[in-house]
Amino acid sequence: QVQLVESGGGLVQAGGSLRLTCTVSGFPSGDYAMGWFRGGPAEEREGVACMSWSGGSTYYAESVKGRFTISRDTAKNTLYLEIQPLKREDTATYYCAAEDHGWAMTTVQALGRMTPALFNYWGQGTQVIVSS
Repeated sequence: QVQLVESGGGLVQAGGSLRLTCTVSGFPSGDYAMGWFRGGPAEEREGVACMSWSGGSTYYAESVKGRFTISRDTAKNTLYLEIQPLKREDTATYYCAAEDHGWAMTTVQALGRMTPALFNYWGQGTQVIVSS
């Protein structure tokens, strides 16, 4: 059973930094894509960053380039998202997502955006609130 569990959200001042963590369990081995979305209902979430588990490919939404960094620790089966500096518009619930069909990363690169439909596993979300 695949489980994605996010942590690290909270209340942070604008200009500060935050690292979100997604612990993955039960996931099949392979070079699948994992990433981070933010927002509300699944179909409306904004994809902000994703990467192949091998680390060979990464994607960032234009709106977060230069401030968000996605990384993973394969030994710990953990995905990270570092945000610095935080802006008020980063306030959202952040969701970790993963796919096991193998074509999400190439599709993201072809489309130039992440769409929720490309990912079939989701965490429960962690809330980030950025204060001024």
